Amino acid sequence: MSIIKKYYIYFLLVTLVNATPLKAEELKEIGKYKDWQTMILVESTGTVCFAQSSPVLQAPKKNRRDARLFVTFRPDEKIKDEISASPGYEFNKNNSVTAISGKNKIKFDIVQQGFAWIADNKIEKKMVKVMKKGSRIMITGYNQKGSQTIDHYSLLGFTKAYNAAKKACS
Repeated sequence: MSIIKKYYIYFLLVTLVNATPLKAEELKEIGKYKDWQTMILVESTGTVCFAQSSPVLQAPKKNRRDARLFVTFRPDEKIKDEISASPGYEFNKNNSVTAISGKNKIKFDIVQQGFAWIADNKIEKKMVKVMKKGSRIMITGYNQKGSQTIDHYSLLGFTKAYNAAKKACS
């Protein structure tokens, strides 16, 4: 199974967590830290720990979506600080997906199956530092019709949620 398909299946499970009750041994909340929460997903292939948040503001306002921003750790795959975003729709591949916090602008490299990822771990580490220092981050993307969406995420509680996820998978 390709790594993108694994990510898609994983993130689909995470997105459905609010809609579908899962067994406690499969998905467990470690804690809630202001606007962020930390979760552990135990799979047959290993443990996945992540911090996640939902937008505090979305544009356009009339189009409510189930968007999420994640920072994930997969120790069995030696993956740390994996940043991904899901806007609640399929991204338009002709337009870029970007994260902006203060003067920092970071482009997501991989856009597939309703998620965007950053391919370079050095850039992911930079974004984690930006998120630790910032108070808000905006994820801008485009839907299949070419309409722009902007999801504003609060970074209140991010550092504690991030540290809890990192510790849980270390």
